[in-house]
Amino acid sequence: MATLRGRIGYAFPRWMIYATAGPALAQGRFLQTPGVIEDIDKVLRLHGGWSAGFGAETIIERGWTARLEYLYRGFSHAGILFASGTGAGSAFDTHTLRVGLNYHFSAPADAAGKSASADAPKTQFENWQMYGQITYIQQGYPSFHSPYLGANSFTPWAQTRNTSSAGVALDVKLWEGGELYYTPELLQGFGLHNTTGAAGFPNGEAQKSNFPDPRYTTSRLFLRQTFGFGGEQETVEGSYHGQMSGKQDVSRLTIQIGKFPVHDVFDYNSYAWEPREDFLNWSIWAAGAFDYPADKVGLGYGAVVELNQKYWALRLGYFLVGNVPNSNEFDMNLFSRGAYVLEHETRYSLFSHAGKVRVGIWADTYFSGSYSEAVDLTLLNPGLDPTDAIMLTRRDRTKYGYYINFEQSVRDDVGVFGRYSWNNGKNEISAFTDIDESLSLGTVLRGKSWGRPDDKIGIAGAFNGISKDHRDYLAVGGLGILIGDGRINYRGEKILETYYALSLMKDVVFTFDYQFMVNPAHNADRGPVSIFSGRLHGEF
Repeated sequence: MATLRGRIGYAFPRWMIYATAGPALAQGRFLQTPGVIEDIDKVLRLHGGWSAGFGAETIIERGWTARLEYLYRGFSHAGILFASGTGAGSAFDTHTLRVGLNYHFSAPADAAGKSASADAPKTQFENWQMYGQITYIQQGYPSFHSPYLGANSFTPWAQTRNTSSAGVALDVKLWEGGELYYTPELLQGFGLHNTTGAAGFPNGEAQKSNFPDPRYTTSRLFLRQTFGFGGEQETVEGSYHGQMSGKQDVSRLTIQIGKFPVHDVFDYNSYAWEPREDFLNWSIWAAGAFDYPADKVGLGYGAVVELNQKYWALRLGYFLVGNVPNSNEFDMNLFSRGAYVLEHETRYSLFSHAGKVRVGIWADTYFSGSYSEAVDLTLLNPGLDPTDAIMLTRRDRTKYGYYINFEQSVRDDVGVFGRYSWNNGKNEISAFTDIDESLSLGTVLRGKSWGRPDDKIGIAGAFNGISKDHRDYLAVGGLGILIGDGRINYRGEKILETYYALSLMKDVVFTFDYQFMVNPAHNADRGPVSIFSGRLHGEF
């Protein structure tokens, strides 16, 4: 739908009221099932129409206004004729209530009645801040060796897929130490082979829901309360990932509750953590065997308590788990089911260069099946599909594991990092990926030495494995969350990833990324695969 509207109103000193009207246009899609040409025949038609409404707008900060608006749109009748000879038609209208933020480029610095320095960020203020990002990734591979394939296999012929995301983070200070964070995002696209085919999947932006059209999601909506204990303070840089800029006591207790990715708090690494900016592979930007709780997009609900001191921090979190593995619905049996994560972070200096080590232990109790029991059922009942068999074994089970995560600055423009992670590998994966043991190592070099300080190069490798129970299940034809070739000649999955991030202008970066994958999905019969990616990322 689109409108072309003018508005007329009356402006008071700090707010105005207005009416708005103009022509409108909408595209409608008619479907007939069964179709004559395809399974579902589709015909598109444009609806003409008009729109009218009213609203109010008020100044809230330097150059910024907030708006509340009601809008009616009426669309005229449009008729179509399907290939079958069947006719159809429709007309429709919409009633919309809209809340908006506007930035006025020519607004004077004191438009809100407050003084501000000319060089102050235009989206950061004392009581609220806003950040935004947009990311597009095109990824593909040429044909590769594959004597067979299963439901979750990369197809051996060449393919390419793309993903995109766009969002805004709105952060508001409610009271002393209290902050509310809200991040609405639009997600679209598909991972290679619908985000299956490799345990260390090559695109960190590829979620498992596969949205053909832009899909709204609330990526973050949480409340954070910080209690400062006084003494030394530190400057905290604001970011899109749920952090307001400002000063905080170094010694503090923080409580956070709501919806947010587990990786906002746990398993963070300065050099490999954000696939919109750094490494793309799942087993490099995250601890591969950390089966963290989440829905198919990678988001979850939980609460975290963090105690921070100058040289260390301790974090404890509880999160909801899916009602079944790889689910968008969460299990509300609080505390009897759920995921617990405990992380200790140590900060130190080595030869005057900062370093950090994070050690995490976790346990997920959720409704899941046993690999070994599913294999036994399959052997006792010839013809029973292993994927159906594992569902028959589902009951309350606990998966547990740990990870070790380090980062070390070598020079101001060079850093190294690594992760090792492990889980017991007895039960179905809850939410992340089919890895029970993972080791990754890498380095990042910024372009200061060749005159481009905003560019960077990254190179890393990952070695992923699965437990004996897990491989036995795949060998009889079982399917995991991401992998399942119908059989398996087990070898650990090996991945090399390298990228060059080219700064095109301030806050706009294009990245060329290459990944070489040996034994995709832990199967030596298939591959190797070369994966090429281009990523365009902008932020403010």
